[in-house]
Amino acid sequence: MTTALGPEQYRTLLSAALPSAQDADTVNPTVHTLFTPDSHRLALHVDTTVVRGGRGVGKTFWCRSLLDTKLRSVAAEEYRIDRLNHLDVSAGYGAQLDPRRYPGPSELRSLVDSGTRPYDLWNTVLLAALGQQELQKIGPWGERIAWVREHPAERDRTIAEADQQARSEGITRVVLFDALEHLHWDRGQADRLVAGILQLALEMRLGTRHIRCKIFIRPDMFDGALLHFPDASKLTSNAASLQWSTANLYGLFFHYLGNHDSEESAAFRRFTSGWTERTEGRHVPPSTLLGDKKSQADTFTVLAGPYMGANYRKGITYTWLPNHLMDGVEQVSPRSFLNALVKAVEVTSAQYVAHEYAIHHEGIRRGVQSASRTRVDEIKEDLPWVHTAIGPLAGQQVPIDQDTVLGLWTDADLTRLLSREADRRSSVEEVRTGPRFADDYPRLIDELITLGVMRRRKDGRIDLPDVYRIAFSIGRKGGVPAPKVQA
Repeated sequence: MTTALGPEQYRTLLSAALPSAQDADTVNPTVHTLFTPDSHRLALHVDTTVVRGGRGVGKTFWCRSLLDTKLRSVAAEEYRIDRLNHLDVSAGYGAQLDPRRYPGPSELRSLVDSGTRPYDLWNTVLLAALGQQELQKIGPWGERIAWVREHPAERDRTIAEADQQARSEGITRVVLFDALEHLHWDRGQADRLVAGILQLALEMRLGTRHIRCKIFIRPDMFDGALLHFPDASKLTSNAASLQWSTANLYGLFFHYLGNHDSEESAAFRRFTSGWTERTEGRHVPPSTLLGDKKSQADTFTVLAGPYMGANYRKGITYTWLPNHLMDGVEQVSPRSFLNALVKAVEVTSAQYVAHEYAIHHEGIRRGVQSASRTRVDEIKEDLPWVHTAIGPLAGQQVPIDQDTVLGLWTDADLTRLLSREADRRSSVEEVRTGPRFADDYPRLIDELITLGVMRRRKDGRIDLPDVYRIAFSIGRKGGVPAPKVQA
């Protein structure tokens, strides 16, 4: 493949086309940024109730896309799911405050802590989404919940009538639940709240034809909810997982490069060839750039060179990047992937401007360090107990014996540290989940493995993937080093 763009032109395109902010809570999807990996098709099916995925894999992205009529139409065309064109979608819970549709975190926590049953709470949210007329006259959510609890017949009638009306209109009413990690700071309460959503979702799935709930949830939270609602396992048969293969990640990368409004983007499309233009100037990459690893590797080599140094012994750029961003369950989030590439371009532009390729291999290494910092910052924000648990391991090298981990935690009195952290966050009313097994260290390791922060080797030793290890200041012989100060 020949290219008409030089390294500086490619850097210009990369800097302009790649998103600078990787936080789905602050960046809404658009027609041009909507990317439809083949592995996510099942998640968009109307009858798929549970959509599992770790942080940064696209749960909020897809939730917000489904709330947008235009984006649903694009997804319907590309995934060949015509039913997406016949939906009435509303939010049942999300990161954005919308007190008309559902109580915010503070009010929700107050309701639950005062004895409100999660099932009653979510029933009320559902009826509000269905337009129950009596509820429209009531303002406070506590009073709304009381009315629903006192009028069970009205509740059933509202659902039955909404189901019948949707059938006559040829649509499906879908209520979306996202950002469930923000439900309650106490893990037990959060699990019970999620169990209430799952209970309601199962009831709608079994009892109606045209009312559905779709729940975007972390795998560990779904597993926790099973402890409080065993029947939730009935939802696993049609559950979907948001996973990203290496081909998907590079497909997303090339999608961004081909959908920027610039001459460089147009040139990139011409010299990779096979792009098709669809809705409002949205360009779809050719199948070779979406799913053929050799074609992807050849294209990435034009941008970053073939090797992570002088020869193949230093690593192949195409595989090196995702391999070093992979978590303990062998997944790479697109947020980490794009973060690493953005940093790689910044480093190249600042320190290797004369390099023969648009991206220098040292920039890629620094990009992995940056992605690791970002990933750990996300953990601190979303699951601060993980940072507390990994803290005593700083300065160690992995792989490490489990007994050594347990000993370090015992010496640090980790249970006390986790309890103090939970008390502090409770006192300042921060909504975060905590570990389920703070006083059972072996089970705590299992919980960290489930999250992908740790992994267990065949010989039983504990390992940390680079995407977490680097920023947590844990070493590995021959591994990517932790970034230096000011790096």
